[in-house]
Amino acid sequence: MAKGLTAEELRIEPGDELVTKLKEAKEELFNLRFQAATGQLESHGRLRAVKREIARIYTVMRERELGIVTVAEEPVEDEKDD
Repeated sequence: MAKGLTAEELRIEPGDELVTKLKEAKEELFNLRFQAATGQLESHGRLRAVKREIARIYTVMRERELGIVTVAEEPVEDEKDD
């Protein structure tokens, strides 16, 4: 899973991709919690980061559900012939 996903990056993702990212983040959170319980966790900050990432994904999904934000298109850059 990519580290440090922003809400803007998540907003341009299609719905099925968000569900996939959410599933991956939840699996990672489970593994991190398991490591913490067994004393093998090296990066406690990653635990917090994954929780925030999950919250961001849920927020974007809820925004779409309520119609606050729709799936945004990536800005198209002007292509110039050289």
